[in-house]
Amino acid sequence: MSKLMINGDEGCPTFVFAHGAGAAMDSDFMETVALGLSAQGIRVVRFEFPYMQQKRETGKRRPPDRQPILLDYFREVLDELQVENPVIGGKSMGGRMATILATEMSVPGIAVFGYPFHALGKPEKVRIDHFCQLSAPVLICQGERDAMGNQSDVAQYRLPEQVRFEWYADGDHDLKPRKASGYTHQAHLDHAINRVSQFIHEVTSA
Repeated sequence: MSKLMINGDEGCPTFVFAHGAGAAMDSDFMETVALGLSAQGIRVVRFEFPYMQQKRETGKRRPPDRQPILLDYFREVLDELQVENPVIGGKSMGGRMATILATEMSVPGIAVFGYPFHALGKPEKVRIDHFCQLSAPVLICQGERDAMGNQSDVAQYRLPEQVRFEWYADGDHDLKPRKASGYTHQAHLDHAINRVSQFIHEVTSA
């Protein structure tokens, strides 16, 4: 089992936060979100999938593990934690794995930053078939110009009513807007942290 990074106090609602395909659990994005959520009364647990652990040990870049390995490892982390009613989610790929995992287990909610609705440059290969099997509420914080699912693309999808969106003006896959837009990355991150914090408190107190 990888070393866990935990921010926040026991007794607070727990958010198990999985990283994306290319950046580790201590990336700037993951760190900013984890610390921001913990400051709002959320216990955030981060972990690394096996391929990312190997990259950390060897220094060599590796592609993500196959989906069954990612899901098995996510389950192992949850089993090890033995936390009652954790909200699960993640950044990009990690968030996608959380939504798939939630089709087979009961969780109070799923929170995702930058859902990868399709691979880069392949908008025809949409990754939403499992959404119809979700029963828990889902919150997706998505940039309007996300290259893996922008606002106009997503508007064409038929998604269950429990899937909620927070759209970030001119935001990319990391919610980062262009300077000329007049928006700032920090403001978008702060808003996303506040919204996800509200969501986690809401679904864990229901």
